[in-house]
Amino acid sequence: MVIATELCALSEYRIYPGNGKLFIRRDGKPVMLGSSKAYSLTVQRKKPSKLVWTQVWRRLNKKGLSEATLKKRTRKSTKVQRAVVGASLEEIRKKASQKSDFRTAQRDAALKEAKAKAKAAKAKAKKSSKGPAASTHVKTPKFTKRANRGMTQR
Repeated sequence: MVIATELCALSEYRIYPGNGKLFIRRDGKPVMLGSSKAYSLTVQRKKPSKLVWTQVWRRLNKKGLSEATLKKRTRKSTKVQRAVVGASLEEIRKKASQKSDFRTAQRDAALKEAKAKAKAAKAKAKKSSKGPAASTHVKTPKFTKRANRGMTQR
């Protein structure tokens, strides 16, 4: 035998026959309330979402759903290698497969070459200039925020 039950408008608990109150709102809509507590809170115009013991609050705060629904499975993102502006994909793969000591040796050689170039340039600059008066360095003013206040930089 199936018993026809109503749902409380505030708490959403089942109301069995012979229990609860039928409250008619101003707009004429009948509202079924399961207990005097629910009736009192409805008359005080309390929101069910603010009352911790109501089903609305439990739904909003995700309580008691662990056994009802399983978590959605998230797809694992696949890693894709892309070419960088300075190097192609083949170059990147080639460098990754090289041994680290080989790469450090290459880096050291490049550093020595750069230092030698810089030393040569410095020596050349010393030969061409004769003292501080003959230097071609022009001092440029520093960019400051105060100097640019009120104007837009383009």
